[in-house]
Amino acid sequence: MKTYLLTIKKIQNLLLGISIGVLMVLPIISAYFPTVLSMPVMNVLFAISLSAVFFVMSIRPLADIFPKATWIRALVILRKGFGVFSASIIVSFFLGKIMAQGLGYLSILGTPEYWSLTKYALFAHLGDLTGIILLITSNTFSKRMLGPWWKRIQKLAYVYFYAGALYEFLAFYSGLAFVALSVVTLLVLVAFTKNMSRRLAETTDPTPVSPQTI
Repeated sequence: MKTYLLTIKKIQNLLLGISIGVLMVLPIISAYFPTVLSMPVMNVLFAISLSAVFFVMSIRPLADIFPKATWIRALVILRKGFGVFSASIIVSFFLGKIMAQGLGYLSILGTPEYWSLTKYALFAHLGDLTGIILLITSNTFSKRMLGPWWKRIQKLAYVYFYAGALYEFLAFYSGLAFVALSVVTLLVLVAFTKNMSRRLAETTDPTPVSPQTI
C-alpha cells in the first residue's frame, strides 16, 4: 500500500506539472497558430479533458459505494490532479480567445447571445466559466482563504462536468460523453442512496444497552 500511495502522489505531481505546461503552451497555439488545432486535434483534446473529469466525478461515488476497498479510496487523492488537468485544457482555449481578440472578448460575456442555446453555446460557456473558477481555487491557498466556502465552490465540478459532457454529446454526438453522463449519474445516485441508507440505519438502530447486574 505504501508503494501504491507513493505512485499516486507521483501521478498527482505529474498531472499538475502537465497542466502548467498546457496552460503555458496551448493558449499561444490556439491564439497564434490556430491551423495546428484542426478539428480532429480539437476532438482529441476535448476527449482527453472529458475523460479526466469523468474520472474525477466517478471516483468519489465509487469510494462511497465500496468503502472497504482502500485502493479505491486512495484514488480519491487524484481528483485534484485530474480535475486541474481537465480544466487546464478548457481554460487554455478561453485564454487563447482573449489573446487573439484582446480584452474586448470579455465584453461579450454579458450578452444574451453568449449564453443562448444556439449551437448549445450555453453548455460550452458554462463549462468555460466553471472550469476557470475551479482551476483558480484548486490550491491550498484558496482552500485556506475561502474556508467553508471552498467545498461549496468545488461542487461546481458537477456543473463543469455536466455542462461539458452535454455539450460534447449534443454538439458532436460523442459516444464517450453519453457513457460518461450515464455512468456518473448512476454512480452518484447509487452512492447517494447508500449513504442515506447508512445514515438512516445509524439513527434508527441504536446500539443495544448491555443489561446491568446488581
